[in-house]
Amino acid sequence: MPSTPRRITTTLFAAAAALILAGTSVPAMPAAEATDVPAGAQPGVLQDCEALADFAFENTVITSAETVPSGELTNRGEPIGEHCKVAGHMNERVSPVDQQTYRIGFEMRLPKDWNGRYLYQANGGLDGTVVPALGTVGGGESGLQMGMAVISSDAGHSSAQNPTFGVDPQARLDYGYQAVGALTPMAKSLVEAGYGRGPDYSYMTGGSNGGRHTMVGASRYADEYDGFLAVAPGFNLPQAAVAQVWGAQQWATVADGTDLKTALTQDERQVVADAILSRCDRLDGLEDGMVQASERCQKVFRFERDVPTCDAERDGTCLTAEQKDVVAKVFSGAETSTGESIYSSFPYDPGLTQAGWGNWKFDAPLTRDSSAYGYIFSTPPDAPALETLPDYALNLDIDQAAQSIYQSDGTYTESAMEFMTPPELDRMDSLQAEGGKLMVIHGAADGVFSVNDTASWYERLDKANKNKAEDFARYFEVPGMGHVRGGVATDQYDALASLVGWVEQGSAPQQLTAWVNPANTELPADWSTERSRPLCVYPATARYQSGDPESASSFRCTGDKPQKADR
Repeated sequence: MPSTPRRITTTLFAAAAALILAGTSVPAMPAAEATDVPAGAQPGVLQDCEALADFAFENTVITSAETVPSGELTNRGEPIGEHCKVAGHMNERVSPVDQQTYRIGFEMRLPKDWNGRYLYQANGGLDGTVVPALGTVGGGESGLQMGMAVISSDAGHSSAQNPTFGVDPQARLDYGYQAVGALTPMAKSLVEAGYGRGPDYSYMTGGSNGGRHTMVGASRYADEYDGFLAVAPGFNLPQAAVAQVWGAQQWATVADGTDLKTALTQDERQVVADAILSRCDRLDGLEDGMVQASERCQKVFRFERDVPTCDAERDGTCLTAEQKDVVAKVFSGAETSTGESIYSSFPYDPGLTQAGWGNWKFDAPLTRDSSAYGYIFSTPPDAPALETLPDYALNLDIDQAAQSIYQSDGTYTESAMEFMTPPELDRMDSLQAEGGKLMVIHGAADGVFSVNDTASWYERLDKANKNKAEDFARYFEVPGMGHVRGGVATDQYDALASLVGWVEQGSAPQQLTAWVNPANTELPADWSTERSRPLCVYPATARYQSGDPESASSFRCTGDKPQKADR
């Protein structure tokens, strides 16, 4: 982190920049255009891209360093400026357990015109791929486009090693958190080699498993980063994986054979969504196909009462009693055979109609979640044959699985819940001690990681910090949004610039403005392509006041902190 003198200098710089802007006429920019904010970091110019091929750092091999011209890449229809793409790998080794060769692959993109900041781009899923280091966040904001130097990695294994890398103990730890620890000092040294000095401020962001990486970083590496932006964070990913497999077993009881999608068809999901909207749409003061007052909705919506029950056979206009029992179980949260909770409940949200929700509920448990548990989260690893994953999922002993994610042994010295989840999650003492900031954004219709889990975490954090968690951490829910993005929602926003403003200027975000993606084919035909809504700091919610119903300016964030810690 910057020293105290640096913080004083950058604060004065930010104040001067703000005064300059205050006296200058600045044209309004389209909502979807990526913008930076005036802040304390000092700009710089890349010295020599090709010379970075000779960059030296312990256990690091640089395989290429090449210039990418301006406009070769774009984001949100705008060109990404000229930058240097450096590729390489770290810590190559041969595993004594499975005899596979492992290494941490990475690429780093350093803009010619640098804004003085460094961004760690944490990637999703099981990792295994070096995703282009563009620093895109949630709805599409790009750190590279803003002028940040950005690194991306495969977290210590290749895509060909997914999911079997879980057999190797060190590969598990790299995937969980140690790859970030290894890459961070190297990346900062590479920045210094490129610009003649290190970054003034450092940030970390990611969605899904990348959101988990980011929250782990806020706990383990708060001394290396100033700000963290986590989207749809699976910070209890091992629990969620077991819960997903448990869910598959529930859906199978009302499905047609092994096709779990038949357990709750698209028409039947629309029936549930319509019932939710009928009860909850108007709670925020405007009937617009969105449920802003989600917490209140959970109190007034009654699934058993409000969703029609079939009198005869299924015809797409109702649910059978057996279906309703399964849906209620899944939304209430996974449990062991003795009723012990495995993972969080889910809120009822009309966004369950989106394709992504169905994919996460019906397809992923038979492949992604079963393989993640079977190879990475079980101790010792079950390592089922990959071609048997669907059968493995549907026949898994859930009680045993729920215990295994907490187990370790002489070879696998950290349990899945130790190497995957953020330590001190409910206090974030290290983050506070370092003066860092954390922003978390999560969609209410996420089909794999529940906003109820995230909200409960934030309430515990707030309680542990005497109702002052908002001083260093802020949480925003996105009605209707699915996993990371998409769905019947305003899922586009510029949160990274807001985080920079909070870290460097002390301007804490009171709300974010979100808008629809016109290319989203799941949006209702009667929605304006200009629709925008405020995303409120939890637990406040957006309520319509007056004016244009398609504009965020017509809404106000209202609501007080809840009195109980369990949502």
